[in-house]
Amino acid sequence: MNNNREEQKLEKSINGDGNGKRLLFFPLPLQGHITPILQLADILYSKGFSIIIIHTKFNSPNPSNHPNFTFKPINDNLSEAETSELSVFDLAYLINVKCLAPFRDCLTELFSDFSDVRRPFAALISDPVLHFTRDVAKSFDLPRFVLRTSGVGAFWGFTAIPLLQEQGYLPIEDSRLEDPVMELPPLRIKDLPVINALDPPKFYHLVAAFIEEAKTSSGVIFNSFEELESSAISTLRQQFPAPIFPIGPFHQYHPSNSSSLLKPDESSISWLDKQEPKSVVYVSFGSIAAIKEKEFLEIALGLANSKCPFLWVIRPGSVHGLEWLEALPNGFLDSLNGRGHIVKWAPQLEVLAHSSVGAFWTHNGWNSTLESICEGVPMICMPCFTDQMVNTRYVTYVWKVGIELENGLERENIARAIRRLMVEEEGEEIRKRALDLKEKAKFTSKRGGASYKSLESLISCLSPS
Repeated sequence: MNNNREEQKLEKSINGDGNGKRLLFFPLPLQGHITPILQLADILYSKGFSIIIIHTKFNSPNPSNHPNFTFKPINDNLSEAETSELSVFDLAYLINVKCLAPFRDCLTELFSDFSDVRRPFAALISDPVLHFTRDVAKSFDLPRFVLRTSGVGAFWGFTAIPLLQEQGYLPIEDSRLEDPVMELPPLRIKDLPVINALDPPKFYHLVAAFIEEAKTSSGVIFNSFEELESSAISTLRQQFPAPIFPIGPFHQYHPSNSSSLLKPDESSISWLDKQEPKSVVYVSFGSIAAIKEKEFLEIALGLANSKCPFLWVIRPGSVHGLEWLEALPNGFLDSLNGRGHIVKWAPQLEVLAHSSVGAFWTHNGWNSTLESICEGVPMICMPCFTDQMVNTRYVTYVWKVGIELENGLERENIARAIRRLMVEEEGEEIRKRALDLKEKAKFTSKRGGASYKSLESLISCLSPS
């Protein structure tokens, strides 16, 4: 039944759109990458493009949430046994190996469907981590743009990794964590976008491949905006061969359909409705990060000791060795008298926009960071890996709209950080800056704003001549 609907939509696209305004999208199948690519597809659909989403069966998006798009799954041959224990880095590496041939087969089928059209597709927009797409797209003479789902500053950090290796910053030494990286201000060595990979050369190879994927593309699209990252954008434009299109924040162009791989718990909103304005700490560490049981307990006790209401997202399996909440002390939630609410997943955009939310304790993935900025919500930063460290440095040192949770995950540190932001004068100053940045984010995608102009430029590049 669903396959028939997709075939009907594809047939309509073939017969009803002879002007070549069809776009192919291919996301990396992780939540933080799927969300922005579908948001970008929504934006370009609203500008008159037909949208075809090529995707893996692993972490497949739900087509029913996006009725205007055509979805084309490829046989990725990724078994649950293979993917369940893999790191993000190892998963990305495996996808690049397993998806090359299925992707080529998919393009062959799509181009055969449009064999009587001179230029059936305006472009492919893919994630640069899927570096195998470059040669395949080239073989079809298909223009290729990439959507980089990090911020511009973090991307610039990735491009500098070969130089950082030459200069002796990498591999990172514990004794030098606080040293500044002179080539990448304002970063310190501990802020560099790297992970503790078991096979560092393999990690560096993957980074080099996705940077090359971006360099050789027809343009790099960012879910960011000039008023937020003007210095990094200016530097990248001067030194990067491909055109740069910062057109974010994507979610502010118009309401987008859900792209969540997990079902949000709507009780989050009904609980927030009962809380005082700006009183709640929202806690969520994204769709991938996992913590140890001891850290989990310290977080629980730190939240309780802060005396502030909290909404805490705990994904099943996000605590090593646990299913969900079984390690919480007996009677923990009851002892809070309604001051805490725990869910498996939350509708984050709605939560951050809610008047009761006064702070966001986050892992600083780029989507979460940008969404918090757009709602003027100050952040407590706890980065876990890669670009999250860069984002934290910008949040705390450059934009000054948050604080970093330092000195370990201990209940006293946690309670102190929460109260700094929620109760003390320092938090009021941070909140003022966050609200100022919110206004800049609101303006940029409107007529006359920097992102609005950049989007116009992107559309011009994508539109057939």
